[in-house]
Amino acid sequence: MQRAGFVALIGEPNAGKSTLLNRMVGAKVSIVTHKVQTTRARIRGVAIEGDAQIVFVDTPGLFAPRRRLDRAMVAAAWGGAADADVVVLLVEAHRGITEGVERILEGLEDIAKGRKIALAINKIDRVKAETLLALAQDLNNRFPFQRSFMISAERGHGVDDLRAWLAGELPQGPWLYPEDQIADLPLRMIAAEMLREKLMLRLHQELPYQLTVECESWQERKDGSARIDLTVYVTRDGHKGIVLGHRGETMKSISKATREELSEFLGRAVHVFVNVKTREKWQDEAERYTQMGLDFKDGNL
Repeated sequence: MQRAGFVALIGEPNAGKSTLLNRMVGAKVSIVTHKVQTTRARIRGVAIEGDAQIVFVDTPGLFAPRRRLDRAMVAAAWGGAADADVVVLLVEAHRGITEGVERILEGLEDIAKGRKIALAINKIDRVKAETLLALAQDLNNRFPFQRSFMISAERGHGVDDLRAWLAGELPQGPWLYPEDQIADLPLRMIAAEMLREKLMLRLHQELPYQLTVECESWQERKDGSARIDLTVYVTRDGHKGIVLGHRGETMKSISKATREELSEFLGRAVHVFVNVKTREKWQDEAERYTQMGLDFKDGNL
């Protein structure tokens, strides 16, 4: 009997949700950087475990929101959890129970009815065994998790056990996606996200959070390749120079890395062209939120 359902990955920013999603799926479908709040939309990756199809929802990190975009991201995270069959809370082993984790534990009470909630303590290689056991006990005293797992999403430790358990907890029913599909993101959004990841890795401080990337056009060519035109929107004219770099060298390097990764992902040649434009108030435009899969109204105070 086949099983299929949705599993939401929630946690604080930088808890390792995107890394775990990519590990579960076996391919890179969500951007991963050392910076927090990199995931903006609810990104779905599809994994097969035996007769079960697991649709993972990598949600934005849960944090104390300040701006409209922050509030919309947090609303999307809780919305993804409330819509899932199973929720997995990721907690960083070396950080323990922070104020953010405490807020999430309180929020879990509101969505616990009708769904299973598991705990995954991530980055276990950073602490000693006795610290892990104490943290797991403390967290389970605060919330009645169905199961607790000790994992390293980056190294893969414990991930197979988590995936096998999740497969057995999903409802019986036909698969939701074709067997060879690993994500339900449009290719245009995947291309934009790959470029945004490269920008976040290269740029510093607040600038990465003040920009967004959109795919303006995707043209299939007769030779089987694709031309992809991407636009980077920044909020100030002064930021354009930072993104481009001296004589455009920064953007040339980033575009090259994006092209190579997209070519590998698609299994064919692509041609990437990038423009950088100023759009001062893109964070207040409903259309930008729709393209990121967020609800503009959720950003209201």
